[in-house]
Amino acid sequence: MGGMRNIDGMQVASELADFIENKALPGTDVTAADFWAGLSGLVNGMGDENRALLARRADIQSQIDAWHIAQRGAPQDAAAYQAFLRDIGYLVPEGDDFEIDTQNVDAEIAATPGPQLVVPITNARFALNAANARWGSLYDALYGTDAMGDLPSGGGYDAARGARVIAWGRNFLNETFPLASGSWEDITGLSVTDGALVPALQNADQLAGFVGNAEAPGRVLLKNNGLHAVIEIDAAGNIGASDAAGINDITLESALSTIMDCEDSVACVDAEDKVVAYTNWLGLMKRDLAEEVTKGGKSFTRVLNPDLDYVTPAGAAASLKGRSLLLIRNVGHLMTNPAVLDSAGREAGEGFLDAMITVMIAMHDLKSEGGNSLKGSVYVVKPKMHGPEEVPFACRIFDHVEATLGLPANTVKIGIMDEERRTSVNLKECIRAAKSRVAFINTGFLDRTGDEIHTSMEAGPMLPKGEMKGTAWIASYEDRNVDIGLACGLKGRAQIGKGMWAMPDLMGEMLAAKIGHPKSGATCAWVPSPTAATLHATHYHQFDVLAQQDALRAAGPRGTLDDLLSIPVMQGQNLSEDAISHEIENNAQGILGYVVRWVDQGVGCSKVPDLTNVGLMEDRATCRISSQALANWLHHGVVDEDRVMSAMQKMAAVVDGQNASDASYTPMAPGFDGIAFQAACDLVFKGRIQPSGYTEPVLHARRLELKAAS
Repeated sequence: MGGMRNIDGMQVASELADFIENKALPGTDVTAADFWAGLSGLVNGMGDENRALLARRADIQSQIDAWHIAQRGAPQDAAAYQAFLRDIGYLVPEGDDFEIDTQNVDAEIAATPGPQLVVPITNARFALNAANARWGSLYDALYGTDAMGDLPSGGGYDAARGARVIAWGRNFLNETFPLASGSWEDITGLSVTDGALVPALQNADQLAGFVGNAEAPGRVLLKNNGLHAVIEIDAAGNIGASDAAGINDITLESALSTIMDCEDSVACVDAEDKVVAYTNWLGLMKRDLAEEVTKGGKSFTRVLNPDLDYVTPAGAAASLKGRSLLLIRNVGHLMTNPAVLDSAGREAGEGFLDAMITVMIAMHDLKSEGGNSLKGSVYVVKPKMHGPEEVPFACRIFDHVEATLGLPANTVKIGIMDEERRTSVNLKECIRAAKSRVAFINTGFLDRTGDEIHTSMEAGPMLPKGEMKGTAWIASYEDRNVDIGLACGLKGRAQIGKGMWAMPDLMGEMLAAKIGHPKSGATCAWVPSPTAATLHATHYHQFDVLAQQDALRAAGPRGTLDDLLSIPVMQGQNLSEDAISHEIENNAQGILGYVVRWVDQGVGCSKVPDLTNVGLMEDRATCRISSQALANWLHHGVVDEDRVMSAMQKMAAVVDGQNASDASYTPMAPGFDGIAFQAACDLVFKGRIQPSGYTEPVLHARRLELKAAS
């Protein structure tokens, strides 16, 4: 870093201060003096409360540990356990029924179910791709993946595969936009006459408009379940010649919303990293972010897509947004960052920096016409909050930010990640605490499992990871998240979300499995790529989520608190030596494959090949599960340190081999003395003492160590 500046009782890294004053603030009408005073009010004025909340977490955990130690050998007693959790304030009394009253929520969140992307904000190319993933080519998604059951062969265009793509698309049109008579396979052209499509649709209201001449349009816009599909006629595409009707592609409205991530998928450990993240967010909010891209031997500049102008059936001019609605995920309450030091010389809470800076940057959008939010809102996803004590603290942070920046109250909408155990068991009260701000709740199976293991560390050895998904607590967790959200009035005001499809190369499996998310009543679910968003969008055409929500609400709540609090310990199970070895090596390989890129290269989200070379999306949440799983088995003597270290070294060599083609990669074997390998070992052998089992403290410390050494 280029030194520190003394500003308003803080020490601020010069590069961050220069970015704020010279790039981010101009155009917001907020003075530097007001901004720094506001940030100091958070860092110095609310820092003690933040630290007290973290101390409360640690105190509760120590009491839970002691209880489990005292109960060892006895069968699980749900009533006694819940009574204990109420006594220590882990479970809070549930209040009367209520409904949220969040105002000014954009339609992409309030009204229209669809896919949601999550992308690291530090990668400008990924961020642009995700923002532009509002629209995606169905033909490209089918042709280039295994969605139809197989992958394309190399060596140029395959006409037979192209014909299969066209047939798949026609079947989609027949099922989603049926004609009044006949089939989409048989048509020879499209036109719009007297406000109606020719040939006629079974449901005439599904025609949303057209582009070009009504008698021979270049595009025909259709709409189903709130989502648009665009029939491209003689448009440029990659499937070869158009068919008899001149249809060359079907473009689907895909990623309605995207979370630009400052948290789990990035590696931001100092001012240098934070400025990269904030610079890209500024470019998105000012709509001038650009990135030079080379693809297929050609170079071009990638920018944000324009809106889609069209003519309605009635002949009026209209437009559809060309970009995904962008949310920004701030970090949680735990982490600090040396980019800013408080009046006592302590690192400032990174959540304070994110809150103040990302919302200030979003003012560029709020001051523009036709930007990200058409309702004048800023959407901040707030992760890793523990229970209803911490949610109102987040709300007070944004109260302070709004007052400092001169924004109306509740401009900032909060997304509550239901990914910590104390939040999921008190979800209703967490929502109540933010009832005028909440615009999003989302299950995070990965972090939730990591917290489950850590919270109940002393209860006994946990089930292998693969068996966790069949446990009662997970089913209750997923169902209750939807049911409680509906009971609290989120329908029509906020998203209810589901988690990530972690295998970006297996789109055929995703198409078969992820229909379960709309069927569960969730209005959005995470996907790992723009292509996956386009394929997942077909599920929201197949299934009416809003009608399902009404049916679920009428049927009554599912899942029980007893199930949610059941602890997934092994009870009388004797695992084979092969099963134990596989579990150790699988966890070790996932940890190492992720951590080596995080520490050595600053890559916060990786597609890491597993032991069978299937690429899995890994981030800090997946790493948290794997490290806590091994720490738990070590603690209870299922395995010993020598066996785990042997597996770590064996898997380090495997990971080295998987990265052999990366010229920037630093091998871990045979020395096993690099900072990245040490970080992975810390996560495992010191996993039990990490706060809430989080990986961030170890990863940040080791990444800073490497940057200092470099």
